[in-house]
Amino acid sequence: MIRSNMGDADAKVDLSGNLDAPPPEPAGGLKTGNVMGTLSSLPVTPGAAKDWVLSRRQSVRPWSEFLNTNRFQKPTSVAAVGSRAIKNIEHFMSNYLFVFIGLIVFCILTSPVLLIVLGLCGGAIYYVGVKHQSQQKLLFMGRELTLSQQYAAIGCASVPLLWLSGAGGAVFWILGASILLIGLHAIFYKRLDENGAFDLDMEEVLVS
Repeated sequence: MIRSNMGDADAKVDLSGNLDAPPPEPAGGLKTGNVMGTLSSLPVTPGAAKDWVLSRRQSVRPWSEFLNTNRFQKPTSVAAVGSRAIKNIEHFMSNYLFVFIGLIVFCILTSPVLLIVLGLCGGAIYYVGVKHQSQQKLLFMGRELTLSQQYAAIGCASVPLLWLSGAGGAVFWILGASILLIGLHAIFYKRLDENGAFDLDMEEVLVS
């Protein structure tokens, strides 16, 4: 606060305020906003799941571009590995998500016991939801169970069944296969826009 006396009048100038500098933006690399936005948009209801799949399909890159074997080339240097992988993950984010979903479906279909257990769990959840919509009460030992308690009971009963059906090994297989396939694609796939202006300038210098 600055105060100056000019005769009988006082002039006051308020210089107070927030002088904190804004947080610095990342210089480069993967945009965490895009990744977190994708993760936060994961569906929690069947209707939301359908809308989410449709929205992701619109952002999928052409599969002919994604699977073009002519674009697979070894990185020129160790520094180019990280740069290429980060840019490919940003570019093919939706494609990689569908690859991950495809591995999940493949693992479930090739595990009959796990498929049966998941079907029973899904059927129980659907049954509870239908009864709740029809306002039918579920009693256990003379006590009414709330919807959250019913879902919690299904979850507790599903854990040992999923464990016995080999769900733990399936999860590790899915994660390992996803990291391997997505990592190899992101490292060895060379996009058309990867050759920048620096390479063109070097070619002009060499020609001249």
